[in-house]
Amino acid sequence: MIAQAQAHASSGGAPARKLRVAHVITDLTTGGAEMMLLRLLQAMDGARFEAEVISLKQTRPVGDRIAALGVPVRALGMKRLPSPGDVAKLVRWLRGGRFDVVQTWMTHADLIGGLAAKAARLPVAWGLHVGKLEPRTHGWTALAVAHVNARLSRVVPDRIVCCSETTVVEQSRLGYARHKMLVIPNGFDLDALKPDAAARASVRAELGLAPDALLVGQVGRFHKQKDHQNFFAAAHRVLARFPSVNFLLCGRDVTWENPQLVEWVGGARARFHVLGERQDIPRLSAALDVACSSSSFGEAFPLVIGEAMAAGVPCVVTDCGDSALMVGATGRVVAIRDPAAFAGAVEELLALGAGGRAALGAEARRRVEERYELRQIAARYHALYQELAR
Repeated sequence: MIAQAQAHASSGGAPARKLRVAHVITDLTTGGAEMMLLRLLQAMDGARFEAEVISLKQTRPVGDRIAALGVPVRALGMKRLPSPGDVAKLVRWLRGGRFDVVQTWMTHADLIGGLAAKAARLPVAWGLHVGKLEPRTHGWTALAVAHVNARLSRVVPDRIVCCSETTVVEQSRLGYARHKMLVIPNGFDLDALKPDAAARASVRAELGLAPDALLVGQVGRFHKQKDHQNFFAAAHRVLARFPSVNFLLCGRDVTWENPQLVEWVGGARARFHVLGERQDIPRLSAALDVACSSSSFGEAFPLVIGEAMAAGVPCVVTDCGDSALMVGATGRVVAIRDPAAFAGAVEELLALGAGGRAALGAEARRRVEERYELRQIAARYHALYQELAR
């Protein structure tokens, strides 16, 4: 929760004025940037900072969780394209809010929030939370806005926060001002994400599995970016060597009503547990023996991999986005669209046995603690805001 302590000036004990930060985000549906904003606000130093969140579109469902922290949330109610009235209203809100800094999140908010911040004469940090922008993933409109942002990046933002090293490389190629970029990766709350024997037992019970059943899983919506075809092709190879292994999948459209998924499962349906969208991803991740990411394009910094690592679960990932950098030597990294290599990596981890996987998982958690622990990441945002507010 937000810290409740009050800062006092060293000279006399009078309360020091907190820096007020406006977070402007495209919307507050469940996604990587939205969840990172929520986590940042949870870790915010309430003695030094106050925050308000402005969504260009709507506020649910993540806005409800932000409001529960005591952080004001409001929505501009923008439709597909912003009107001059929308932009004027945002400028009024920023001017009237006594803000010191504006932080924008995602491509459309970078453009609209950035221009509004400049009109309100406030310093602004853009937030880039994508790897390579792809029309098939992000849409042509987002790509067009990104090209506009690239041109404006030399004059609108004071700094550009990138969530991954991949983001820096790909957005620099698009034309963004490289000299303004800094990397602040996503962060993970190690008090909330941890090895959990109870989760292992309860998830297996929910799926009707034995307590010691091997469970390999992947979390992610059904989309070409996630390359489920690669995952299923690899899974069938794994079953040939480990016929008792089980696979857990969840995410939007990852259901038995999906005919393409059913086709890829084929006759091995008893070994696949397909759960659709879930709200208990940390619990499911902590139950796995091996966590997977089979993505073939478009990744930046996959939260689900960091969450599994924090829970002490070794990972097999494709070399997409910052996945390889995240995992390091604590898991296995394979080329994209290579189901034979993917299967071999999973088999290698399964062959280690429970003790070998636990040792790798402990290394994975230490890697998160050293590189991506939430309080450390929040402190880097705090330092940025203090720099911009000077």
